[in-house]
Amino acid sequence: MTEITGPAARVRAAAESFGLSVTIRTMPESTRTAEEAAAACGCPVGAIVKSLVFRTAGGRPVLLLVSGSNRVDEKSVGAVIGEPIERPDAAFVRQLTGFAIGGIPPLGHATRLPTYIDRAL
Repeated sequence: MTEITGPAARVRAAAESFGLSVTIRTMPESTRTAEEAAAACGCPVGAIVKSLVFRTAGGRPVLLLVSGSNRVDEKSVGAVIGEPIERPDAAFVRQLTGFAIGGIPPLGHATRLPTYIDRAL
């Protein structure tokens, strides 16, 4: 069995800190999109969780956990949060999470982020 290191080890440690036992799998094909991840896992796109970082108009980061089959309605989310949101640049996301866009897990980030979960999940 291959030793888990780097970002995957951070995800495992974060899961374990919550009392969760996870199996880390390295996929031979790309899983950067929900569609690719679903195909690689053999599940419906809606079973994939997209972890998306946004920035509020006030500059605060927020994490949205969204069903792979849904798109973020920025206007509606902004109304729930209480201020408009926008997509930040890749450097902002990496600095906050320690992960690159397209590879952000739902936990194990460098910074604790306020998190909102899609009802479809």
